[in-house]
Amino acid sequence: MPDDVPRPVHFRRALEGLLGVPATEGNSVEVLRNGDRIFPAMFEAVAAATSTVDFLTFVYWQGSIGREMAELLAERARAGVRVRVILDAFGAFSMDRSLVDRMTAAGAQVEWFRPMNKAKFWESNHRSHRKVLICDEDVAFTGGIGMADEWRGDARGPGEWRDTHFRIRGPAVDGLRAAFVQNWAETGRPLLDRGIDRFPVQPVAGATVAQVVRGAAQTGWSDVATLVRALLALAEERVRITTAYFVPDDATCAALADTARRGVEVDVLLPGPHIDKRYVQLASQSQYDGLLAAGVRLWSYQVSMLHAKIITVDSTVASVGSANFTSRSLLLDDEVNVVVFDPEVVGILDADFEADLAASEPVDPHAWPDRSLAQRALEAVAGLGGRHM
Repeated sequence: MPDDVPRPVHFRRALEGLLGVPATEGNSVEVLRNGDRIFPAMFEAVAAATSTVDFLTFVYWQGSIGREMAELLAERARAGVRVRVILDAFGAFSMDRSLVDRMTAAGAQVEWFRPMNKAKFWESNHRSHRKVLICDEDVAFTGGIGMADEWRGDARGPGEWRDTHFRIRGPAVDGLRAAFVQNWAETGRPLLDRGIDRFPVQPVAGATVAQVVRGAAQTGWSDVATLVRALLALAEERVRITTAYFVPDDATCAALADTARRGVEVDVLLPGPHIDKRYVQLASQSQYDGLLAAGVRLWSYQVSMLHAKIITVDSTVASVGSANFTSRSLLLDDEVNVVVFDPEVVGILDADFEADLAASEPVDPHAWPDRSLAQRALEAVAGLGGRHM
């Protein structure tokens, strides 16, 4: 790429060429930080819907947030809005089933993605980890948040998880709707309703160029894995990764180390003492030695459970979505990430990263090799199952 080509254009063309997924112009992309901003925005969009609501989630646990969403969806269905809901049968297993009954009684169409008692054994390990909400084919949301009280608040303490979502208007909404429809098609329900689906020409809603990248729940390489590896390869100055779970496959781990060795600043922000899955943290820690030796800087978030999934590169491009930095997200599950080629949006995400870094502690590359034999043994055991996390 010639030196006079703007950096956002360089990243855009590279990712379009590598993924075969065109980016779209004219989008409005708003960064929503934590539940205090995310839930009101999502609930407002559902309450205002007059035609359609499509909702797909992995996590749907018990609590007031889940009840409020179910009641909103049921109310819209009773008002004549077509409401379609997909719940991953594994991630939403603990959901209060009376909420499903309430939604279906109101006329909402609710489906379980790959029910555990019906899925073919070779499919049951491949889940839909996507989080997507589309209202009236006009506004869409995606990111890391789930339907549970753990995400309430503003990450002020252990009971308020830290997360990030995007609110999107413009042509990129179509890509997120496609992510929903891809999973909806597997339920056996009709793909579209000619009396309801409009497929409108999306308006110019803003100035952001965005690309929607989907990963498929199947064995083998995925576009999300290609996206991650491409961002690392294209980086020239700085990579900032925020992830809830960090157990990459060997090739991705090597790509991280190689990126740091060629002089790129690589920072990875991870959950600290409040992680919800200690065994995943242990599996992650089994990979620290090689990364620290290569110059990757690792950070431990101290305030609450860190659940966001964000990558920013060179203050120019960012990826936000459902995919963790794990083999499961990169190679096994359905995921969806939105890539933005917009320094202004990236600047907001980088400022959030700096704020999170101020509430974190670094992993000392000099002290880490001196950890106890017991710690090493736990890491080794957890690391054996790392490819399935």
